[in-house]
Amino acid sequence: MLLMATVALMLSTLSQMTMPMLIGKLLSTVTTPNEPDPHGKLLQVTLELVVIFGVGSLFSFFRGYLFTLAGERVVARLRKGLYTHLMNQEVAFFDESNTGELMNRLSSDTAVLQNAVTVNVSMGLRFGAQVVIAISAVLYLQWSLTLVMLSVVPAVAIAGVLYGRFVKRISKAYQQCLADASAVAQETLGAVRTVRSFAMERKESHRYATAVSASYEKGATRALAYGVFIGTIGMVGQCAVVLVLWYGGTLVLRDRNRAGGFGAGELMSFLLYTVMIAVALGGLSDLFGTLMNAVGSSDRIFRIFDRQTAIATRDGEKLLEMVGVLQLRDVTFSYPTRADVLVLDRVSLTIQPGTVVALCGPSGSGKSSIIQLLERFYDPQGGVILVDGVPLSTLDASWWRKQAALVAQEPILFACSVHENITYGVPSDISHDIVVRAARTANAHDFVSGFPDAYNTLVGERGVQLSGGQKQRIAIARALLVDPRMLLLDEATSALDSESEHIVQEAIDRLMANRTTVVVAHRLSTIRQADCICVIQRGRIVERGSHDELIGLSGVYRQLVQRQLTGKLGPQGSSTTLADEDSSDHTASTSPAAQQ
Repeated sequence: MLLMATVALMLSTLSQMTMPMLIGKLLSTVTTPNEPDPHGKLLQVTLELVVIFGVGSLFSFFRGYLFTLAGERVVARLRKGLYTHLMNQEVAFFDESNTGELMNRLSSDTAVLQNAVTVNVSMGLRFGAQVVIAISAVLYLQWSLTLVMLSVVPAVAIAGVLYGRFVKRISKAYQQCLADASAVAQETLGAVRTVRSFAMERKESHRYATAVSASYEKGATRALAYGVFIGTIGMVGQCAVVLVLWYGGTLVLRDRNRAGGFGAGELMSFLLYTVMIAVALGGLSDLFGTLMNAVGSSDRIFRIFDRQTAIATRDGEKLLEMVGVLQLRDVTFSYPTRADVLVLDRVSLTIQPGTVVALCGPSGSGKSSIIQLLERFYDPQGGVILVDGVPLSTLDASWWRKQAALVAQEPILFACSVHENITYGVPSDISHDIVVRAARTANAHDFVSGFPDAYNTLVGERGVQLSGGQKQRIAIARALLVDPRMLLLDEATSALDSESEHIVQEAIDRLMANRTTVVVAHRLSTIRQADCICVIQRGRIVERGSHDELIGLSGVYRQLVQRQLTGKLGPQGSSTTLADEDSSDHTASTSPAAQQ
């Protein structure tokens, strides 16, 4: 496509470059005395111009269409490739990256590149061909006058290079300011209810205005540089025309009484070619600045492309016969964004197939971090996680996540229908009866059926049109359809009221049937039936065993249970749960199971 577009461009440019020659020929016809049949020759030249212009317009159509289409295809592939590459990055990458900034890469930066690979490529080739053809023509017409005209080219080239370097630097800063503004807007619009509840609309508007003003200042600097550059190039080009007029006029006066000399028609042709060269050189210099602008944007895009993910989503090992024995051996972990804060310290734990393991302890002790390691959102810095004796890090991550379904405290739903949210993890052509069956099991069918559009009801962004309990039950139905071998529950009922908790807990109990389950919870009713309860404190398992075994010890778990059962108020005046125990210094008293 680019080759065809280039051929069309060359032919359209060639047709344009014949115009000065024919205009000069026309001028010679009407100014030469005693010209035989001047009217016939004038008509012939006019018809030649019409034909050439018509053919040139046809090739210009193909040039414009093919270059623009090729550019659209390139940018579409770039955006799809960039988005796919972003989707394959590990979770730690998104911890340290701002969503608004990544959105700016996909939209603004790629739009800049789109102009560079469409209009600018076409114009650059056209201007380049125009310069080459025009210089060849003026050399043929008068070589000494050509040297006079080309004396301004070094000044144009130097100005273009200096301008391009400046624009490349300022464009990087400009795009970064745009990304910062996008980040502010994305963050604020995503949390508009929080903004509204604290009446901080004016503050957020000021914050966005400040970010936009920063980009405006960079844009104003770039505009000033562009104005200076265009003014300089225009002055140099006009000086070139003046030189050609002066020296060319001198040559015409010298040869006006000599046959075959340099006449007025040749001077007109030369002057038109000079104007074309000046316009083309100015256009090339301008395009060089635009190219540097695109280079500044592409730097940021290809920096993402060059980044290799730390956790590949595919191409790992898949277990043909999975038993489901999970082992954590001396696992040590810190979040990549807080590498100096130890979250888990040499944690060892074995989870047998079909059992329920509950994790409890104070907030920030590392319970949810174990869930995220089991889901393989992160890899531990020390120790190893094994699945049937095989390191989790060697398994195909996508395959493994189909085996381990996660139901979080605050489930995220997509801005689509209830049906589409429930079927998110399975093929879209799944039977509606199966979806209804999963919804019934998750205690969601009754309230979904009460909606005017039932399963076609839109839930809004992040499920904002549903209550917490409704979102949780749809998330459970979504996990049910995947039919996982392992279930990871991260405080799935902690944000619900008592009635909603009871309904959701019923759905969770059905979901847990015949599955290995790891549950993070702080309510005694949620974890007391677990096969093994692990009490985590300061990143270590300090107690483990069944509810009865741990109650028989005078340890952390027993104190937590006693506080919850007696309703003793915590230091802030709120009822204490199993997660409210602060990091007091307890010696780890463990049952025999905990010593394994």
